[in-house]
Amino acid sequence: QVQLVESGGGLVQAGGSLRLSCAASGRPLSNYVMAWFRQAPGKEREFVAAIDRRGGGTNLGDSVVGRFTISRDKAKNRVWLQMSNLKPEDTAAYFCAAALSWTIPLPLLTTTDEYEHWGQGTQVTVSS
Repeated sequence: QVQLVESGGGLVQAGGSLRLSCAASGRPLSNYVMAWFRQAPGKEREFVAAIDRRGGGTNLGDSVVGRFTISRDKAKNRVWLQMSNLKPEDTAAYFCAAALSWTIPLPLLTTTDEYEHWGQGTQVTVSS
């Protein structure tokens, strides 16, 4: 069982940047495809970004392409989400997630059902 803990959220003005971190314990993150999702009040949890086990392949949600970057560090057992040019509509709780799937291609790992492990989330608030 892997435990995930997010950090790095906060309040930022529109146009600003934040870097979220997801730290893992229990098992190496290299066993998992990793992703970030977000959920705004009253809305469903939304896919943001995913990265494959080696870190060579990534997939981004349409609303964050060109602004967000996902990366991972095997030695540090961490995953990051670098967010730039933030907009008020990016305001949400951001969740780190891990998937064990070896058969589903990365571009299709965009739904919450595919991810077995979740962190508790970190809040990002973007003011206009």
